[in-house]
Amino acid sequence: MSRWIVLAVPVDGVAEASRDARTVVELEGSPEEATAALIQTVNTYEHSIRKVRRRGIFKCSDRSYFLRLRGRIATYGFLIQLAELVHDSDASTVPQPFT
Repeated sequence: MSRWIVLAVPVDGVAEASRDARTVVELEGSPEEATAALIQTVNTYEHSIRKVRRRGIFKCSDRSYFLRLRGRIATYGFLIQLAELVHDSDASTVPQPFT
C-alpha cells in the first residue's frame, strides 16, 4: 500500500496570508482509493469560503484538477492535486531510491 496526500494549492483570489498549500487528505491505500479521495475533495473542498454559490471543476490530468469557487463576493481558484509518497528518509523499511 502506498501513502498519498491530496493537496489544495490556492492560485487565485485568496489573501496572501492564506496562500500556503494545505494537505486536505492523507491516506494509505491503493491508487484507486487515492483517486476516490481526490474526486471527493474536488467535489467538497470549500477552503474558508462561507457560502459557495458555484463550483467549476477543470481536469488537468488524472491526478490534478483546477477548482474554481464563486462565493458571495469573489471568485477563488485552487489546484487540487494527488501526490504519492516516493521517498521517506524516516521509513523503517529498506528505502528505495527516488527515480
